[in-house]
Amino acid sequence: MSAPPGRASESLWVEAADVGLRLDTFLVTRLSARSRTGWAHIIGEGRVHLNGRAARASERVSPGSRIEIWLPAPPDQATAPGDGAPLSVLFEDSDVVALDKPAGQVTHPAPGNPTGTLVDALRARYPDIVVGDARRPGLVHRLDRDTSGVLLIARNDAALRALQRQWSDRSVVKEYLALVVGHPQPERATIDAPIGRDPRDRRRMAVVDSVRPARTRYETQERFARATLLLCVPETGRTHQIRVHLASIGYPIVADATYGTRNVDLGRHFLHAWRLTFRHPLNGARQTIEAPLPPDLAAYVELLRRA
Repeated sequence: MSAPPGRASESLWVEAADVGLRLDTFLVTRLSARSRTGWAHIIGEGRVHLNGRAARASERVSPGSRIEIWLPAPPDQATAPGDGAPLSVLFEDSDVVALDKPAGQVTHPAPGNPTGTLVDALRARYPDIVVGDARRPGLVHRLDRDTSGVLLIARNDAALRALQRQWSDRSVVKEYLALVVGHPQPERATIDAPIGRDPRDRRRMAVVDSVRPARTRYETQERFARATLLLCVPETGRTHQIRVHLASIGYPIVADATYGTRNVDLGRHFLHAWRLTFRHPLNGARQTIEAPLPPDLAAYVELLRRA
């Protein structure tokens, strides 16, 4: 059976921790918007390919395999004015746009979140951005749904290629502010531990014996009675890297229900992409974009200071 027309809406790579999973189970763990039965139906329609061929739901996945998924296209609302949350623009020129992504907003369309994403709002304001993946126009990187802060967008092909090279060679400096439970010791250190899918719960990531190294530097910024504000600099870009690394040394991010406990009612975890430094794709000059702590996190810090 041939693939449906058009570009695959999702492309996934199988990691070592996923070995032996049935294909429909693997899709549930990676893309939880559908049940196993729902994915089996999608697979049966020929919309899921494994290494370039139509797959069966019962097939077992192996490390390094590529899975492509063609989902039915949602109604075309992407360019409707006002679709998605209003954009907070930190910087823009003819090559790049830097946004302050709010917590709670999905970056790009995905199964379970086809519309109302940051990409929808981006298309409405910048209809000229048509570079890269059609479902992720101009996106150089992404932030988790509940992580706020600086997100960089390329406005043309040359800028996209230049920024992608910087992400690939790890010359971009990404600085995050994270509030953690307790007082990390030492106050400044590097966490060097590989990250992969958690073998006990494949919807999560964990420090595991993996071929994907991960390094995160952290430095104490301010101590409170029972918490510490850290500056974190991930040197690699693994899924949930900062959250997993801090939890692995016993200092989970405040209100992170996935890797710690929802011990504070913030409505989301306390992680903010505060500052991003990169070389401008046109002239190569170093440029730094900063997003201040959003009001909810800033207010909570003030509460801790007064406690």
